[in-house]
Order: sequence, then C-alpha cells, then structure tokens
Amino acid sequence: MRALITGITGQDGSYLSEFLLGKGYEVHGIIRRSSTFNTDRIDHLYHDPHHPSAQLFLHYGDLSDGTGLRHILEKVQPNEIYNLAAQSHVRVSFDQAEYTADVVATGTLRLLEAVRDFSTNTGKQIRFYQAGSSEMFGAAPSPQNENTPFHPRSPYAASKVAAHWYTVNYREAYGLFNCNGILFNHESPRRGETFVTRKITRGLTRIQLGLQKSIYLGYLDARRDWGFAGDYVEAMWMMLQQSEPDDYVIATGESYTVREFLDIAAEHLGIDWQACVHVDPRYYRPSEVEVLKGDASKAREKLGWKPRVAFRQLIHMMLDHDRKLAEQERMLREAGMMDFERGAGG
Repeated sequence: MRALITGITGQDGSYLSEFLLGKGYEVHGIIRRSSTFNTDRIDHLYHDPHHPSAQLFLHYGDLSDGTGLRHILEKVQPNEIYNLAAQSHVRVSFDQAEYTADVVATGTLRLLEAVRDFSTNTGKQIRFYQAGSSEMFGAAPSPQNENTPFHPRSPYAASKVAAHWYTVNYREAYGLFNCNGILFNHESPRRGETFVTRKITRGLTRIQLGLQKSIYLGYLDARRDWGFAGDYVEAMWMMLQQSEPDDYVIATGESYTVREFLDIAAEHLGIDWQACVHVDPRYYRPSEVEVLKGDASKAREKLGWKPRVAFRQLIHMMLDHDRKLAEQERMLREAGMMDFERGAGG
C-alpha cells in the first residue's frame, strides 16, 4: 500500500506517518520549499531515499499549484491520499483570510481535480481523506455530530466548510471514494507552540524553571473537546478501510475551558497560574466560538474507534515532554550557550 500525505510535516502528518509505516505502507509526503528545514516532526522516521529500507519519501509541492499536484500523483500513484495541509491557525485566518481560503478551500478543490483526472486516465481508484475541523460547527449548539448544520465563525472554518462540501460533491458527482473526518481539537507534544494548549504547557514549564516570567493568552472561557492526536490519526485510516465512503465526527465527547486546562496543568507542576498568566485582548477572535463538544457515536459504531488518552493524561503527557525541553534549555543557558529570553507571548 502506498499513501500520499499533504501536510506531512505537521502534528497529524507525523503521527499518521508513524502509524502507516507501522502498517507496512510506503509513505510519500508533500512539503513546501523553504530556505530552512521544517521536518523536525518526521526526522526520526526519515532515511536516505537511496537506502533499500527507505519507506518514507518527500516531494516538493503546494496546494496552490494544481499542475504540481498532478505531477506528484502521476509519480507516486498512491492508493490513499490524506489531505492534512492547511493554514490551520484560526486567529491568523482573520489576518490572512484570502490566503487561508486559497490553501484550505481551493487547495482541496485542486487536489480533488487532480485525483479525478488521475482516476479517469488510469482507471485506478484512490481513497481520499479530507481533514475537516470542529471549527466548522462554530456557533451551532452542542453536542455536534454529522447531522449538525455548520455555522463557521472564522475564515479558516468557512474555508474548511467549503473543502468539506467539495469532497462530498466529488464523491456524489464522480463516484470518488472520498471521506471527511470532522476532527475536534486534538493535541500532543508535537503541537505547534502558537496553539493555546502547547503555549500553556511550554510556557508554564519554562516559568517553573525560571526561564520565562509570564504567558499572554486570549479568551479563557472558550470550551473545547480535546483529544490526543495519536488516537485521531488512527480514525483517519479506519475511514479509508471501509467498504463505502462516508463522513465521521471524531471527538472525546467531553468539553473543558481553557481555564480548566490551566488548572490541571498548574496543579501538575505545583504552581499558581493566575500569578503568571495574563489576558491580552489582541488574542481575541473577532467572532468567538464558545462551545465545541463532539458526538462520535457514529465512529464508535461503524469504525470501532474510541479515544484512548484521557484529557488529564494528555495534559500531563505534554507537560512532561515540555519540562524536559525546558531543562535542556536551562542547561544550555547555564553553560553560556544561550543568552536570550524567549518571548512571553509564546
């Protein structure tokens, strides 16, 4: 089996690559050209492609380049595609709305067109996974499931809604094996440090070791359904193993506020977060999403999927990882190898 992953260098891409390699897949990933390497999350998986044991291969490409996507499909000829690439930061999407729409919405359309042409020209079926987001539900009442109407509250969410319906339309119009995974928030030690959960765990561990004085966050009463990314990528694969394509909500069914996340994290570290965490309105969204809580009954019944890592366990996992990073940073600083202070904003 051969899989192609867009967004392979992201949190989900790295966990999915590990999972598929463990299943014996040959994994191909699309990365954007940059003057610096951005493959930290998958470096432990990568071997020189000239080595006979290599099973992970990277290709330069971008969802803004339809011709390039077609060339990659012709070269790789994948059995499965996982479209994880996106400008995925909700707050940033308000500042880069047009770019977000081009990559998240139109980028998915370009990829679907490439898949359609490939299947028409070769007669080969590609199983396609589209990464949706709980943000698509936005202001819709919770708990949200596959039948809940979308009410997006950001350019990112609106773009994901468009990508979702493109995926459904190409399934219905052309008979493509397309699945939408509507994944609620999923975190890990590999989460980007500008996302609130990792901003908290990275910041609090640095504060505990005297490397940082404060953290600045936005709206603390936003309520989210948080799970472990390693659990969620398995659900992606499960969707593509079914006899018929369909759409699934993936969630824990539990919802907590950012404030509650802080409580559990600070308790684990033995510190008072209210003395070092400050609210900065610049991190507020122009239109906020108050409550996201998923109902993953369909995934449990049809896929046999359920989360393994609980909320508190997830936070402890992230804190333990980030404390080790902070300890390494302190050692380097004490050795005179680091003389700068990290920005308190994360």
